[in-house]
Amino acid sequence: MTDSTIISKIWNLANVLRDDGVGYGDYLEQITYLLFLKMADELNKPPYSKGLVFPKLKDVESNEIAAAETCNWETLSNKRGAELEAFYSQMLRTLATEKGMLGQIFTKSQNKIQDPAKLLKVIDMIDREDWSLMGADIKGKIHEGLLQKNAEDTKSGAGQYFTPRPLIQAMVACVQPKPLKTIADPACGTGGFFLAAYDWIVDNNDLDREEKAFLKNKTFHGNEIVANTRRMCLMNMYLHNIGEIDGEPLINPNDALVADDGKRFDYVLANPPFGKKSSMTFTNDQGEVEKEDLSYNRQDFWETTTNKQLNFLQHIKTMLAINGEAAVVLPDNVLFEGGAGEAVRKQLLKTAELHTILRLPTGIFYAHGVKANILFFKNKPASKEAWTKEIWFYDYRTNIHHTLKKKPLTLTDLEEFIRLYNPENIYKRKETWSAENEEGRWRKYTYDEIIARDKTSLDIFWLKDQSLTDLDNLPDPDILANEIIENIEAGLSSFREIMETINGETEQ
Repeated sequence: MTDSTIISKIWNLANVLRDDGVGYGDYLEQITYLLFLKMADELNKPPYSKGLVFPKLKDVESNEIAAAETCNWETLSNKRGAELEAFYSQMLRTLATEKGMLGQIFTKSQNKIQDPAKLLKVIDMIDREDWSLMGADIKGKIHEGLLQKNAEDTKSGAGQYFTPRPLIQAMVACVQPKPLKTIADPACGTGGFFLAAYDWIVDNNDLDREEKAFLKNKTFHGNEIVANTRRMCLMNMYLHNIGEIDGEPLINPNDALVADDGKRFDYVLANPPFGKKSSMTFTNDQGEVEKEDLSYNRQDFWETTTNKQLNFLQHIKTMLAINGEAAVVLPDNVLFEGGAGEAVRKQLLKTAELHTILRLPTGIFYAHGVKANILFFKNKPASKEAWTKEIWFYDYRTNIHHTLKKKPLTLTDLEEFIRLYNPENIYKRKETWSAENEEGRWRKYTYDEIIARDKTSLDIFWLKDQSLTDLDNLPDPDILANEIIENIEAGLSSFREIMETINGETEQ
């Protein structure tokens, strides 16, 4: 069977199950469980003969063996009818109690395909293929395709864990990670940054045995607190040949912001979750659900704040090794907010070298109302003088129009930025903006110019909005409508935060 036929079959089955009320997210979960079991079964047979050990079926309540049957692919694929559905459900609960990668993959796992006939169809489809012989690019393409489809399903809310792949590829192309270096993402979602960095390293280096082993098992480190998203990430990485099926998971389930674990990394590539405030949900004595703003009191942070984005920025600075590099997607408020925001920006300019900011357009993220930027900076040793000397801005927002369906962002759209960024030597750059060419999108500002701005604001624009003057060449109506929605969503989000702050202050 050809690669495209396999992908087509998986998609068709997704649509059949969707008619039964099984969404892309649930289908993706089940595919993850079953693929993992099938690949483990293949690795236990010659020529691999890995000797992977799977537990006997347990009664989860008593934690005692319920049957002599082993929780593996061979046992599962021989079941039929109601017996299949019952065994599969109990097997998932058993595997969730295991340690290492196995336990992480099956954490909080449940059977969402209640129809045994449909479940058998999925099992048979997976059983027909030899997944261990299939190229990592094909397996990865299948899983990434499902992840993207799930992100597009707005009801699932999975879009917040899925960063547009062209954006990730552009960030990696600028940073150009090297072999034998560590790469971290403190909010790694489904692992998009890891996969793009892996591909970059493989495609641009002739790796020796040591470098290949390091890339597979020691390069990547992430945190993801949502169990289902973490599972997708682990499987996504494994299908791309990262990590061992019987090894320790490379993704930590803990909240990265709680504490500094002391580990330092050569690169941090991240798109921390959208939403400005960190909060904790709990049930009070009256049984009512309440939300409480969450501040992280850490000695390594410059400022204690409930602003989740500022906390992630401070944490990423801590994570970096000296001369380590970061590329981070952050919303506009990080660039202009006063108070803690201003203090964090000033400290970042002093203690790190913030050298580039890419201003992004609306209409490229699955979460609406997001106006974001990418900050590129290098960590530096202690110094009396500020490390940031000048910041280069690329305005890819003004007069740029994208929508997710009709005009999605592509890597080609960002090629000019990558070229002007000049990854080979970021200290040899040329502005495209000048007094003679006021439409140039690439412009630098000195440290002194930035510090002199109100609140040390990095929210800088200089291009004229053509929609205000060129009424004959307006974008398509659907693009304009999408931008109106984005702006309304962004405004509503800001108002909600103001109301939450007012209500919180009133209650106190």
